[in-house]
Amino acid sequence: MDKHNAEYYISKLGLEPHPEGGYYKRTFESGEKTSDQELSVSFEGTRLLYTSIYFLLGSNNISHFHRLKSDELWYYHAGSPLTVHVIDENGEYKEFKLGINLDEGEVPQVLVPKNTIFGSSVTDQDTFSLVGCMVSPGFEFRDFELFTQDELLAKYPQHKDAIMKLAYEVIPG
Repeated sequence: MDKHNAEYYISKLGLEPHPEGGYYKRTFESGEKTSDQELSVSFEGTRLLYTSIYFLLGSNNISHFHRLKSDELWYYHAGSPLTVHVIDENGEYKEFKLGINLDEGEVPQVLVPKNTIFGSSVTDQDTFSLVGCMVSPGFEFRDFELFTQDELLAKYPQHKDAIMKLAYEVIPG
């Protein structure tokens, strides 16, 4: 198998489809938990201190706009650069280029703060990006929120181009 092919990584790493788009596999998680009384964010019950996944996205796919109650730290691993699209809590839209070509403004790590709406897309055509994502407090699907285009356009009409590209028209059932 060709290491420059997404199927190589999907197969070798045992990645599975992710509801936001792309493929993932949980790789590490904390052996310790924390309670909602110990956190500044309101969680139902306890959470692992952190979780970590591989995440692979092809250029023919996107990671749809979503929000977490936790911080998420992204690390570049392989393939093409990845653009992380962010609408922060103040409603400002920003793009971060996750990669290793520092002269082109890429960075090998990106932090997406809790309660930020974000998604991602592969910068180059006909390729893929393999990254790692560490969530703290640990990721749980009950803390994961997807958005429709209409929901986001009602709140952030100034970001119509990004919303039309990165939000679901209808969230898949």
